[in-house]
Amino acid sequence: MKSRKQPLAQEEQPLSSTSSSPCTPRSLDTRHVLQQQIQQFAIALPVVATWVVYSDPAQGKRQSIVHYTPKPGFSYPDLTDLESEEWLFESLPTLTLREVLTLDSSLRAFGCLLDLYHSQAEYLLLWTDAPLSEQQQRWAEQQAQFLMNYLVISRECSRQHTEIQLLEQVVRRAEHQLRNPLALISLYAENLTLGSPTGPMKDQAQLIGETVHELSSSLTDLLSCGQQAKLHFAPHDLGSILQESIKGLQPWLEKKQVKIICDESPASLAVDRWQMKQVFDNLLSNAVYFSPQAGTVTCNWMVFRDEVLVKVSDQGAGLSEEDLKQAFTPFYTRRPGGTGLGLAIAKKIILDHKGSLWVQNLSSGGAQFSFSLPR
Repeated sequence: MKSRKQPLAQEEQPLSSTSSSPCTPRSLDTRHVLQQQIQQFAIALPVVATWVVYSDPAQGKRQSIVHYTPKPGFSYPDLTDLESEEWLFESLPTLTLREVLTLDSSLRAFGCLLDLYHSQAEYLLLWTDAPLSEQQQRWAEQQAQFLMNYLVISRECSRQHTEIQLLEQVVRRAEHQLRNPLALISLYAENLTLGSPTGPMKDQAQLIGETVHELSSSLTDLLSCGQQAKLHFAPHDLGSILQESIKGLQPWLEKKQVKIICDESPASLAVDRWQMKQVFDNLLSNAVYFSPQAGTVTCNWMVFRDEVLVKVSDQGAGLSEEDLKQAFTPFYTRRPGGTGLGLAIAKKIILDHKGSLWVQNLSSGGAQFSFSLPR
């Protein structure tokens, strides 16, 4: 084990590469939080060096952060020598501090496995020049829990950010596929309007033109969904938005004799009304489609202090294992003639509202789509 005379107050070393590369803002935020946290070890414990190793999906590689506690004349361990010794940490119990190495009688190393992310160990290493009491070890394990929780949350945020980018690409692709047919329909509708005498045919041609114009406007609004600068947040009651969606489905509901049972309790929160209606439109139409004739669709919610939980359930056959995995994947659909975009767009809108959307099968039969929104 090499030693070094001059410590660095903070040192950052990527494990997988020595070349520098620009970090995303989210990566920089993660590093900053971890740097601030590991400095606390130098304040609370007799450590001479603290090392955290973790995986950064945004960068696509492993990262490490080192903090040396300044002690004049002290010889510090060169922690990069341990890059090939990760097996020491993989065998440790998760979030449990254990002594893993002893350099000499005055310097010890305590390791703590944070997580096994894609079979690679994420860990905390503390070099101390004095024994750690049981209370100090418990404190270190509590801090390790915080580090692990933050890494999990950071990765989830990174995953959702990637999903949003993918769905934005999907929406843009859909726009290109729809603009030309809409323009062609609009042109023919205009020609029919100009060439038809006053009467039912002319009225129908005008109605087609107006409908195309509405579809084009809706498509423009759809392209803006997910762009925070274009979201129009205002307090709205979910019940009124839900009733608006049900009204648009009424002819279909009457044809299938499907009944929608709604929650009548108030649930007001700040959302983009038009986008939230798209969520209800997509979830309800999906539930109605897979409902049996004369079936029932249920939509209810629970209001908590910090969030609202909404559930949309049907009495259909439920989803297969593959459906559960692919339900929100763009262009995946089990509906003949479906685009496979409805659920993907619904999830994008919920993510843009800082919420979550998921699906599960009910033990009583049918599927249930649930989403949560912050209050």
